[in-house]
Amino acid sequence: MKIEIGIAKSSKYGVSKSGDTVEVVERPQGGFSVVLADGQGSGRKAKIISNLVANRAASLIGDGARDGAVGRAVHDYLYTLRRGKVSSTLNILSVDLDTDSMVISRNSNTPIILIEEEKEVIFDKKVRSIGFHKEVKPAIQELDLKEGLKILAFSDGIMHAGRKFGEQVSLKEIIKICKEEADLFTQSLARKILGYTLDLDQGRPQDDMTVVLLSIKESQESQKIREYSLSLPI
Repeated sequence: MKIEIGIAKSSKYGVSKSGDTVEVVERPQGGFSVVLADGQGSGRKAKIISNLVANRAASLIGDGARDGAVGRAVHDYLYTLRRGKVSSTLNILSVDLDTDSMVISRNSNTPIILIEEEKEVIFDKKVRSIGFHKEVKPAIQELDLKEGLKILAFSDGIMHAGRKFGEQVSLKEIIKICKEEADLFTQSLARKILGYTLDLDQGRPQDDMTVVLLSIKESQESQKIREYSLSLPI
């Protein structure tokens, strides 16, 4: 098996800095975690918040903390630092090779989608973002690691896409794209999903948009070569 991670981002139209932050961290017992934080508001202030959250979460994961504990600890950190006056979402998607499992940790008002060939599951249980409320804990799902799994997370700019223009995002359409384009490289698929939502906003995103897609695929390579790719327009 192999892990593929695709990330596609776009800032709010007319704003240079995205309030969304994504970090990828290697787990000390094996595997990877993707951290997605969406700071309150947009622009520079939101970026500062999401950077604080994502960096603290990545540091704790790198130290060996479990995802659920990470969510609680980062909330306590933000709540104490900003005295309960700012909030952030925090989603963590993990492939844990120590337990041969995938773990989803969610503190967000946006759903996370699990997609398999024969079914899909939308995790949308109501859960608080971090930072505002004194007592906050993440919603956790743990799944057996197997080929064919896709987990999709995104910031709320994806869910809000099209509203200004009388359009609405369809999760069914996003799932359809994932299934019809299942053979695409995961990064290309994440880009395609972002393109769908950008079209709904007529190419002028009304909020920061981030798509994170984590896939488990069959590996036919005899040599276990790790590859990373990054593309950032400046």
